[in-house]
Amino acid sequence: MALFPFFAGWIGYLLICLLGLIFLAFLCFCLYIKYIHLKYDHIPGPPRDSFLFGHLPTILREMSNDRVIHDKFLEWSETYGPVYRINGLHVVMLCVTCPDTTKEVLMSPKYPKDSLFYKRLFNLFGQRFLGNGLVTAQNHDVWYKQRRIMDPAFSSLYLRGQMGAFNERAEKLMDKLADMADTNTAANMHHMFNCVTLDVISKVAFGVELDLLKESDSPFPKAIEMCLKGAIHYLRDFTFQLYPKNKKFINEVKKSCQLLRSTGRQWINERKMAVQNGEDVPKDILTQILKTAGKEENIANDDEELMLDNFVTFFIAGQETTANQLAFAVMELGRLPEILTKVRQEVDDVLGMKQEINFDDLGKMTYLSQVLKETLRLYPTAPGTSRFIPNDIVINGIPIPAGVTCVFNSYVCGRLDKFFEDPLKFDPERFHPDAAKPYYCYYPFALGPRSCLGQSFAQVSRLSI
Repeated sequence: MALFPFFAGWIGYLLICLLGLIFLAFLCFCLYIKYIHLKYDHIPGPPRDSFLFGHLPTILREMSNDRVIHDKFLEWSETYGPVYRINGLHVVMLCVTCPDTTKEVLMSPKYPKDSLFYKRLFNLFGQRFLGNGLVTAQNHDVWYKQRRIMDPAFSSLYLRGQMGAFNERAEKLMDKLADMADTNTAANMHHMFNCVTLDVISKVAFGVELDLLKESDSPFPKAIEMCLKGAIHYLRDFTFQLYPKNKKFINEVKKSCQLLRSTGRQWINERKMAVQNGEDVPKDILTQILKTAGKEENIANDDEELMLDNFVTFFIAGQETTANQLAFAVMELGRLPEILTKVRQEVDDVLGMKQEINFDDLGKMTYLSQVLKETLRLYPTAPGTSRFIPNDIVINGIPIPAGVTCVFNSYVCGRLDKFFEDPLKFDPERFHPDAAKPYYCYYPFALGPRSCLGQSFAQVSRLSI
């Protein structure tokens, strides 16, 4: 019993020391935040909600009310100009709409992708997701090696030879819509576009027939939907996985990631064996990639995982984005019958009585292309990109110290009236061949060396459909 006061005293002493260390660490953290404020507060920006959390309360409030957070960024851009700062704890991000800086940063490989956002897409709730694929790779050498392997498979020469597959999927969509029209059945166009774009990617890229328009029981669409929902929660809320009520949802997301990667591994291994055995294989994107990769020197052990990363990336980035764009385009055409009439007339003039569209026909559909570009201006499938700034730069006359992240928001740029007159009006004439080209304020597929590899694929896909 005599030892109890001794141990109690020591425990109390240790607790006091621990609390003191915690307080000291918190004080140091606050001093560091103050240093960050002093370093970057010369840059315009909205008033912080608090010293510690910066603008996070406003951002979280906007997102919790199911508002489009990019509308708040648009409001701040209109108020504070072409560069403004956002604070959150010790992190500072600069939202940039200055065309010259957009050109300087996005067109140069010396500004890497920001790890704060892209590194979090490596996995979802502990399950590998996009990994170090083309979208998320931050190391330039890792990215460049993958891009060199992938580029030939997405060339216009290759896509020209795949027009039969694009036509076949578009025809199946038309047959499905005709059947629904005959029975006066309402069509969920976003769902229909999700199905047909997934069919296109699986066939053209991997030689696999999913045929989702026939109400297939394939788990693929659900898996992609779950991964996208999971990514939104994972990126928006750092505490999402701490709540027991979210455990079931998180497990479904992890299983969906596993399904995509296990399916990709199966398809890739089957094709590898077929190529090695000299069998006849489809002349699709996967075959092109495997043949190009086979010519590479210094193939690393993790190249299979990188290939799976890109497999998931193709489906996540390629399917949902194209489907969303087509759905928004149909929505605007439904609102604006005069534009719809012009599109119909152009398609009739180009195709006439032909049953199938060929690659050269796509280039003749200039007005339809204008409609799709205008759709991306108002409803960009990827609202922006971000880059880490490793050295001091000057933006719009404001000196920017190194070590900050710049966010380039195509949604915001597309809705600023200094770039586009009457920006909320849907006007395809903005992209008429004779109209002035937007100067680094329109970049739905990003810009420079890290621009979207699949933009030509997406262009052929959406024009065909």
